[in-house]
This record gives sequence, structure tokens and C-alpha cells, in this order.
Amino acid sequence: MQDIEVLEMFNNSKNKDKAFRIIVDKYKERLYWHVRRIVVSHTDTDDVLQNTFIKVWKGLNNFRWDSELYTWMYRIATNESLSFLESKKRKSFSSGSNVEDILLENLEADEYFDGDEIQYKLQQAILKLPSKQRLVFNMKYYEKMKYSEISEILETSEGALKASYHHAVKKVEEILTLV
Repeated sequence: MQDIEVLEMFNNSKNKDKAFRIIVDKYKERLYWHVRRIVVSHTDTDDVLQNTFIKVWKGLNNFRWDSELYTWMYRIATNESLSFLESKKRKSFSSGSNVEDILLENLEADEYFDGDEIQYKLQQAILKLPSKQRLVFNMKYYEKMKYSEISEILETSEGALKASYHHAVKKVEEILTLV
């Protein structure tokens, strides 16, 4: 079912729940992994994803097709993830930890991480990137998104994204050669 058909179904008050379930089923895995790469922890990802879908539910009536539905949902998921990390940063400020250290600790303690040693080292390297570069790297490398899509989600120019990705790749390569 196409997104436009699902949204038409959603706008019919009798079918709101069914339409929303279709949207959740269609996008939950992609959004889960997008959020997971940002916040690292499975438990935190579930919380952020739940908040994302609550905001999607509340905002679907006002969706205007300025962008694709999944792009709009990715923007919400990205903003929710960044807000979550910012909140975590404020809470950890008193303990002297920074977000990257917390994310690395989460990665080390993550019982759901099933990658090999190389994947683990790659994740460590990615977590050492500045947050914007980390976002762009994950969206381009893992999600194979086009710069135009990332530009819509992050509301940044494609040129700036290309530069961020280039710098991120170089930093990851440097970090991995030191390991």
C-alpha cells in the first residue's frame, strides 16, 4: 500500500488505528535502526522510538506532503534521538561524563550487540565522531540514503553534508588504523 493511500485511510476517522498500524509496521524496523545508531542502547532506542511514533500519530493530521512520509518520520526520529542524548548529557554533566563516553559504555554493555570484533571497533570509531558527522555517516553508510534525503531530514545543504561525510570517513579511517 502506498503512503498516500495509507494517509487517506488515516484521515478517515473509522480507519485511523488500522492506517497507523500499517505505517508502524512499514517503518518501525528502519526507524529502529536509525535511532539505535544514534542512541546505541536497545532499551533507549525503544523509548525514543515510542516517543517518535507518538509524535507521528499526533502530527499525521497535519502532514502536508512537503516531503516524503518516511523523510518526515526520520526527521522526527532524529530530533527525538538528539533530544534524548541532550537530556542524557545534562543528567551526566554533574558526573563529569560526556555523551560519547556514555554511548561507548552502552556499546560495551549492550547484550544485543552481535557484531564481530571489526564491527565493534567500527562502532567505537563512529562514536568518537562529532554528533553531526556521526549522523551523516550512519545515514549514508548504513542506510544508503541520498544526500538529498539527508538534507531534508537534517535541514542542511547537500554540500555541507558531503563535507561532513568526507571528514567522518577520514576520521574513522584514522581511528581504525590506530587500533
